[in-house]
Amino acid sequence: MFTIGQFSRITGLSVKTIRLYHEKGLLTPKWIDDSSGYRYYDNHNIERARTIACLRTLDFPLSDIREMLDRFQEDSDALTFFEKQREVIRSRMKQLDRIATSLEEIINREREAIAMMEEDTGDVAEKEVRALQVAGLRWKGRYSDTGKVLEQVGKLAGRYIRGKPMNLYYDSEYKDEDADIESCFPVSGIKGPGVLSLHTLPAGRCVYVVHKGPYEQIGRSYERLMRYIQQKHYQALPPSREIYLKGPGMIFRGNPRKYLTEIQILIENPKENRNEKSSA
Repeated sequence: MFTIGQFSRITGLSVKTIRLYHEKGLLTPKWIDDSSGYRYYDNHNIERARTIACLRTLDFPLSDIREMLDRFQEDSDALTFFEKQREVIRSRMKQLDRIATSLEEIINREREAIAMMEEDTGDVAEKEVRALQVAGLRWKGRYSDTGKVLEQVGKLAGRYIRGKPMNLYYDSEYKDEDADIESCFPVSGIKGPGVLSLHTLPAGRCVYVVHKGPYEQIGRSYERLMRYIQQKHYQALPPSREIYLKGPGMIFRGNPRKYLTEIQILIENPKENRNEKSSA
């Protein structure tokens, strides 16, 4: 017979694991010295230990292993257990794949936000924006409720989401109550009708700025945009768009001073319109 130390070296199981298997009724020593409490193992124990180790590599729980050892002598006898375990593993693989996808989204989003923080100057500028299909909810309420509504829209749009969360503001003024807001996400492949409104935001030229900092201070960035529009004698076209490039994380709330929000206001140039009419 072998001492527990010798048995450990033969089977590749730690002494702690061997004792655990004894407690669970999986691996009972051949003999226990009553006076010293020492455990001793024989060849049958070695064979059983190797079987347990093999089943553990297949990720069987100890409760299943105990039942299999008590009931079966051949691999063919345990087919039902093997098939059940295969489905458990496949289900776990799908779950892990979803987790990996979520991690990839977090990584890509944060890398993109870091790059934007390093590159953006915070200046007001102009650019052309393409038509964008969005799915959202239009509602009236407080600005402070936009986060909850966006979360709801995100759950409904799910796998069809293809961009950053957005809020569209249809009012021409600030409102404490009953602000006319649409919370939405860029999407593709989604089909209606459904709870969400599906439509396309028009292409056009916009004035924009990336606001760095807490949402409570976003009024300062709107002021800069409005001044720019006035100086250029542009006409602002509602709704204004807020695109949340970086906000509270999926795990951590983050530092509000590092939040990034792109504000876009579509514009018309009255001078260009007059020139087009005169040339016509």
